[in-house]
Amino acid sequence: MLIEDAPSLGSAETIDLRVRHAFGGPKHDPLLLAPYLFQATRHLGVIPTVNPAATLPYTAARQFATLQHLSGDRLGLNVVTDTGSARHFSDAAPLGHDAAYDRAEEWLSSLRELWASWSSPAGSALVRDAASGVYADGTRLDAVRHRGEYYAFDGPLNAIPFERGEPVIASPGGSGRGLAFAGANSDIQLALAPLTEKSVREYRARIHAAAIERGRRPDDIRIMFAIQPVIVSSPEEADRLVAASAAPTDDVLRQIAQRQSSDLETDLTSLDLDAPLPSRLFAEHVSQGSLRRLTGDRDVATAPLRAHLTALARLGRISDRSGFVGTAEEFADLVEELGTWGNDGVLLWGDLHPVTVHRTLDELVPVLRRRGILRRDHTGQGLRADLHAF
Repeated sequence: MLIEDAPSLGSAETIDLRVRHAFGGPKHDPLLLAPYLFQATRHLGVIPTVNPAATLPYTAARQFATLQHLSGDRLGLNVVTDTGSARHFSDAAPLGHDAAYDRAEEWLSSLRELWASWSSPAGSALVRDAASGVYADGTRLDAVRHRGEYYAFDGPLNAIPFERGEPVIASPGGSGRGLAFAGANSDIQLALAPLTEKSVREYRARIHAAAIERGRRPDDIRIMFAIQPVIVSSPEEADRLVAASAAPTDDVLRQIAQRQSSDLETDLTSLDLDAPLPSRLFAEHVSQGSLRRLTGDRDVATAPLRAHLTALARLGRISDRSGFVGTAEEFADLVEELGTWGNDGVLLWGDLHPVTVHRTLDELVPVLRRRGILRRDHTGQGLRADLHAF
């Protein structure tokens, strides 16, 4: 289970748009939700979203080490580089897109330095010798004096070392810099791309190339496409839903504009639907993935806002925005086909209203299990072991 998050309500200009319909908030800290999910489950991996801008490395490393131990190695971290919340954590100007990834690389490297601080060439500092009464050998601890571009701290970390490895690292992002970050650091790459064989294979090739460039094996990274399914009872019902979405009303488009304004921290609701987007409308820190979801492959200089919003409103049996409308059997067909194209798994996302969740999963889970797509068994060795068991 991956828990999306944004640590703030974003820019002052769009706060009302974010909270009016609860598109962008309120949101509570997913890291504090994780222990309750671990306590209530036996095998579920939980991946809270974390932002390097929000927590300094030493504190973050200690928190994550604690949760990894308490959960039985079921913790993951979805590392995002959103800089729109920067003003809540310091008075420094928000970093640009690539610089935010540079900071995230240093942050994650810092965590790994601290997690490794209980080991040395002489071996682990953790002795646990009952006969001598020695718990740990302090001479084997690494003091870790880090002085980097973005962070400065000393170690060692005041938390015992991992028994089965560090938390699983996940990352989103489709930009060149985002894919480079994934290639260097991630165990899971969250993919948002058109669900066509060409797009899936090209995306996979880019991730694998990024991994090889950083000295890793392609199979070190699991690529999971995010899909928003609408599960219906028959192909005919799916066709009716798709046809009904082809000509959205202006009211529907304005509702979509409100949601997009929340995601993009930019007020689209006051713009002319029939005019192109103004140049320099979006701040540099705005997510490039969110921008691509809005504009697609259309010419931003000439396409009116109406065209962008209509494309978002329009459903497809399989859409270019990772959407799906169809029966549970048809969805299982899609997942199997994605597997033949080299995809490693899917992440379901969308409306979390209980009615929608039950309507989707009650139909989908039995079909996926019957066809061997959804596993029943777990390794019992934590999230990382489960991730690489298929």
